[in-house]
Amino acid sequence: MNRKEIVEELSKIVGKENVLFSEMQKRLFGYDASLYRANPDCIVLPSSTEDVSRVVAFAYKHGIRVVARGAGTNLSGGSVPSQGGIVLQFSRMNDILEIDIENQRVVVEPGIVTLDMKNVLAGYGYIYQPDPASEKVTTLGGNFAENSGGPHCLKYGVTGNHVLGAEVVLANGDVVEVGGKALDNPGYDLTGLLVGSEGTLGIITKITLRIVPKGEAVKTMMAIYNTLEDGGNTVSDIIADGIVPATLEMMDNLTIKAVEGAFNLGLPLDAAAILLIEVDGLTDGMERLAERVMEICRKNNVREVKAAKDEAERAKLWAGRKGAFGAIGKLRPNYLVCDGTVPRTELSVVLSKVMEIGKQYDLAIANVFHAGDGNLHPLILFDERDKDELDRVHKAGMDILKLCADHGGTISGEHGIGTEKMDAMSFVLSPADIAAMKKVKKAFDPEGVFNPDKIFSN
Repeated sequence: MNRKEIVEELSKIVGKENVLFSEMQKRLFGYDASLYRANPDCIVLPSSTEDVSRVVAFAYKHGIRVVARGAGTNLSGGSVPSQGGIVLQFSRMNDILEIDIENQRVVVEPGIVTLDMKNVLAGYGYIYQPDPASEKVTTLGGNFAENSGGPHCLKYGVTGNHVLGAEVVLANGDVVEVGGKALDNPGYDLTGLLVGSEGTLGIITKITLRIVPKGEAVKTMMAIYNTLEDGGNTVSDIIADGIVPATLEMMDNLTIKAVEGAFNLGLPLDAAAILLIEVDGLTDGMERLAERVMEICRKNNVREVKAAKDEAERAKLWAGRKGAFGAIGKLRPNYLVCDGTVPRTELSVVLSKVMEIGKQYDLAIANVFHAGDGNLHPLILFDERDKDELDRVHKAGMDILKLCADHGGTISGEHGIGTEKMDAMSFVLSPADIAAMKKVKKAFDPEGVFNPDKIFSN
C-alpha cells in the first residue's frame, strides 16, 4: 500500500481527524530526546483499546511498522520510527480508570503523565513511588516500556517493582490481559517480560499499579564536598551502615554551575560535588536517623551538610536535581546522556575515568546521577552541527558504556537500549544470551511489526 492508501484506511478505522500526515506533523513525531531522527508515514491518535487493536491488526495484515509513543522523552531513540510506518500517539488515552484504595491499586491508561497521576493520588494520602526526573512530562506507558527508575528507586525500586498487570495488544491485534490486581498469578510472568521491552513485544493500553500510603515523615539533606571521591565514599558508608535512604543523588561541579545559573538556589559554585540525601519513614526516630547520616557525611570530609527545615526548603533542594538536565541544556546546544550503572564501590574510580574519556575526546562532561544504586548519567556536551564533534560524542559514549561494563556494571539503568545502545549489548551479554532474547521477540512479533531496529542490531 502507498502512503495515501494507508492514510485513507486508517481514517476509516479511527476517523480522519485522528490521523496526522503533513510533513510538519511527521517531523514533529520523528524524534525523541536522543540523537536519532526518522519520520513516520503517519500518526494515529487512538482513544481506546479497540482503536489500537484495529490499527495494529491493519498494520499486521499489510506489513506496516508500528511504534507506540507517549511524551517522546525517551533518551535512547526508543520512540523513533526508524522504518517509517505508523506512530501510535497515546496522548488521548490519559485517564485514571480506577483508584482502589482498599487494595492499594490504581488502573491507568498509558498516556497519563506520571506526575498528574501522583497529584491525584496525593489527595487520597497515597503515593506511587517511582519518580523519574522527567515525571512532569513523561507518561506511564513510557515508564512501563523503559522500566524507568528515578531518585527514589534506591529504596523503592524501579517501575517494574510496582506494575502488577497490563492490558496488551499483540502484534496481530489480539488483546490479552497479563497479571492483575491479585498477586502470584499462574503461568509465565508475562508482565515482568513486557516491562522494559521498549514496545517491541506488545502495546500497552492499560496498566495496574501498586500504590502505598504516604510516609509519616521525610528528611532531606544537602551535603557539599570538595572532591567527588569524598561524596562517593559517603554513599558507600551510608549503605554499609545499614541505612537505606529513599534517595542518594549527586551532582558534579559543572552540573552545580548549570543548576545555579538556571535556578539561583544559592549553591556553592566552587564545590566539586553536592550529595542530596533523603530518608523517610516513621516520625519517631527520624531526627536520630538524619543526625546519623550527617555524622557519616562529616567523617567523609564534608564541607557543609544541612537539612531542609520545611517543605519549602525541601522543594527548593529537589528543584535543582529534577531540573538539572534542563539546566545543562543552557551550556551547549546538545548533550548525549549515558546511562551506565556500576557497583557503588566503583563509583569514584569510574567517575574519574569518565572525565579522562572526556579529555581524550576533547569533550565537556557533566555528571548528575543516582549515586545510591550506582546509576551514572554522564552528560556529554556538544553541538550537533559540528560533525566531527558529533562523531567524537558517539565514540565517547560507547567508551563510557564499555567502562561501566568492565567495572562490573551494565549499559542501562533506566533509559533503555533503543537504537543508541544496540552495539553495546555485547559488552554485557553473550551471543547465546542475545539469541535467546531474539527468540522471545520472534515469538511475540514474528513479522517484526513493533518498533523495529531497537535493542538488537541485525
